[in-house]
Amino acid sequence: MRRVTLDDVASAAGVSRATASRALTGSGPVSPQTADKVRHAAQRLSFSPNQAARALASSRTQTIALVIPEPDSLVLGDPFLSCAITGVSEAFRATDYQVVLLMVRPDEPPAKVARVLRSDYVDGAIVVSQHRSDHVAQIIADNDIPAVYVSRPWTGSGMYVDLDNVRVGEIATRRLIDVGARRIACIAGSPDMIPVQDRTNGWHRALAQAGLTPGPMCNATFTLAGGEQCMRAILATDPQVDGVFAQSDLMAAGAIRVLRDHGIDVPGKVRVIGVDNAEVGRTTVPPLSSVTNPAAELSLRAARMLLRVIDKEEVSPDILQPELVLRESA
Repeated sequence: MRRVTLDDVASAAGVSRATASRALTGSGPVSPQTADKVRHAAQRLSFSPNQAARALASSRTQTIALVIPEPDSLVLGDPFLSCAITGVSEAFRATDYQVVLLMVRPDEPPAKVARVLRSDYVDGAIVVSQHRSDHVAQIIADNDIPAVYVSRPWTGSGMYVDLDNVRVGEIATRRLIDVGARRIACIAGSPDMIPVQDRTNGWHRALAQAGLTPGPMCNATFTLAGGEQCMRAILATDPQVDGVFAQSDLMAAGAIRVLRDHGIDVPGKVRVIGVDNAEVGRTTVPPLSSVTNPAAELSLRAARMLLRVIDKEEVSPDILQPELVLRESA
C-alpha cells in the first residue's frame, strides 16, 4: 500500500500543504474550523501529527537507492546480488522508506545516473558490486549523498560493510592444500573489483606460506559461463592442475562441468572449492565445498548503517568473517 503523505491530507481537507502542516504540528496560526477539517482528514487517512512533523523538519524524500553497477542479466542471475536485494528490502520493510533499484550498465551515461542520485530524489544510497571503472562513487560524492558500500570502496573514502575477502582466499586455498592439491589454479571475477583483488591476494598468501608456486589464473564474469571459459583455458595451458579456487559458486559449477566433460574426476583428480555457499553449490555433482559470503547479512547491515549515516550518527566499517562449508568437491 502507498504511504500516505502530507499532500494527501491537504488534498482531502481542501487546504494547502503548508496549512495542513501548521494544523497538525501547531507551528503556525490556523482557524479552528480549518484545523478540525485537517485533523479529521488525517484521521481518515491514518496519518499522524508525528508524520507531519518529521516531513516538515527533515525535508526527506523517504527513498533509498540500491545501486548495482552491473548488466541487468547479471543482476537477475547472480545468487549474491539477488540475496543482496533481499537483505536491503528486509531492512527497510518496517520503515517509511521505499527502495529504488538502480542497475547501472557499463555503457550507462554518467549524466543519466546522476539524475537519480541527487539529494532531492533520494536520501541515501547503498552500492553493491562496485567496479573501478564505474562513475557511481564520484556521482555520490559530487552530490553529497549519504552512502554505504557493500565491500570497501575504490575511492578509499566512504563507509562500508565488507567480508574479509583476503581471508576468503586463504581459507579456500588452504583447504585445497590440506587435501593434497599442489598445483592450484584461480578462477576469478573482474580484476577491477576490490573483493576479487583481495581474494586473489589471499590465494597468493596461502600458497606462499605453503611454499607452493601459483597455478594459472583466469578472470571472467561471475557466471556459469565465466567458470566454463576459464576452466577450458586453464586445462589448455596447464593440464597438471589438481586444485581450483573459483571465486564464486557459479564459476565453480562451470568449472566442474568442464572437468566432467573432459573426463576428469572431481575430487579424485582435481579438487574444486567456490565462494558464496549458494544454492547452486548443493546441486553440483559432486556437491561443492564453499566459503561463505553472506550477501543478505552484508546488505542488511549496510542498510542499517545507512540509516545511522543519514541521521548523522557516528559509524565505522563493519567487517564480517567467512566460514568454510565442506562438501564433497574438496
